[in-house]
Amino acid sequence: MTTAESRKSAQRRLTVVQVLPALNAGGVERGTVEFARELVKRGHRAVVISSGGRQVEALEAAGCEHITMPVHRKSLASLKQVRPMRRLLEELGADIVHVRSRVPAWIVWLAWRKMPPEHRPGLVSTFHGLYSVNAYSGIMARAEQVIAISHCVQDYIFEHYKVAPERVTLIPRGLDPAAFSREPVSRQWQADILADYPALKDKRLILMPGRLSRWKGQEAFLAMMAQLIKLRPDCHGVVIGDAEPDKQHYLQELMTLRQQLGLQEHVSFLGHRSDIAQFYRWADVTCHMSNKPEPFGRTVPESLASGTPVVAYDRGGASESLQQGFPQGLVPPDDVVAFAARVADILDADNHLRLPEAYYLDSQVQSTLEVYQRLLKIGDTATA
Repeated sequence: MTTAESRKSAQRRLTVVQVLPALNAGGVERGTVEFARELVKRGHRAVVISSGGRQVEALEAAGCEHITMPVHRKSLASLKQVRPMRRLLEELGADIVHVRSRVPAWIVWLAWRKMPPEHRPGLVSTFHGLYSVNAYSGIMARAEQVIAISHCVQDYIFEHYKVAPERVTLIPRGLDPAAFSREPVSRQWQADILADYPALKDKRLILMPGRLSRWKGQEAFLAMMAQLIKLRPDCHGVVIGDAEPDKQHYLQELMTLRQQLGLQEHVSFLGHRSDIAQFYRWADVTCHMSNKPEPFGRTVPESLASGTPVVAYDRGGASESLQQGFPQGLVPPDDVVAFAARVADILDADNHLRLPEAYYLDSQVQSTLEVYQRLLKIGDTATA
């Protein structure tokens, strides 16, 4: 098939292949599944290549395809996947291959560049992080089109990588309004949670969601809660998220710190939850406390969409969305005393929250399809 024939075919239906290390917990992983699901709804074929994970079942249930491949190892052995990747992309008839992490990006790029130019798919990358500046990270800038998930990331790309402005598009990660809404939680769900965690009963709930990782700020959250309960003894901290299998020791460190701060009765660790949306709606305040600039900070728009105010450090991508939706929630970075005081103030305030359309999934999908269309030089890619 010629390039022209391929693009004509793509006008009816695109085959979009996303590649990332794994499909376990995390914002990138969840976003990949949501985006693939939306592609299928629009009549496209969505394929995800990863080493597998707990979200594969949800992906396939949405009509998407998953192909298990060891594209996660930061090892020279991963180069053995280059030829199999090239064959796979050819067999799939991919129109677009979209890489979302550095190891998969290297495998895909090395496979892609050896494909005949007239037959190879369009290559897109998304900078989901403020990657270290070196040759290894530079692979993310080699794609034909690059997506930045925030102004913070876009500025970082321009500062550290030689990428022409016309190759970079700012597209915030979008959330699903069906999943994150202001509908009240059901009494039965609430009763079930209280049966498992009775310490939450009759408390003002202060939510700290996110993967357990040193840079995500769980230690700062515990220090903040130690300050907050002095101001508001009716508060209870709820930490949602788990550590990666090889980092379970960090959870034990947090439990030890909780004990040292005397917070056993004031902070609960609930682990990984599939009902995070309900917790957003139930909570009184959501916290975002990453100890370095975060590329996006998905917690912020998810909570705002659910009608719950957010308090966050004024830095990175998280501050961008909060500035637009609830600027009163911004506090100076790393000041846990000021953070606790702001949480206490917000608990009794008449808060007005908003979230621009750019932070919803439909906007993200449409904007990303426009990037694909520009790359392939085609018109309307959706099936009528």
